[in-house]
Amino acid sequence: DEMETHVLEMNDGILAPERIEITAGVPVKIIVRNTGTTPAEFESLRLRKEKVLGPGAESFVVIRGASPGEYPFFDEFHMDTAQGVIVAQ
Repeated sequence: DEMETHVLEMNDGILAPERIEITAGVPVKIIVRNTGTTPAEFESLRLRKEKVLGPGAESFVVIRGASPGEYPFFDEFHMDTAQGVIVAQ
């Protein structure tokens, strides 16, 4: 089976999308792309996930079967503007 996959673009404090809806209880891969000119850090304290990317870099995080609910995430380098949420349902 193919893993559920979503793409998150981080661009100098702008997240696209700011809301990611995932299926609860199944493994999910989120591809994180830094398309900006400054470093970016995907971080979710509730999911215990953290990934630092230099400008132009791409990586991913895997969420292993999240319970239904909301999981805030942010770009630690751009806290004032880059706030998002992963919604597991």
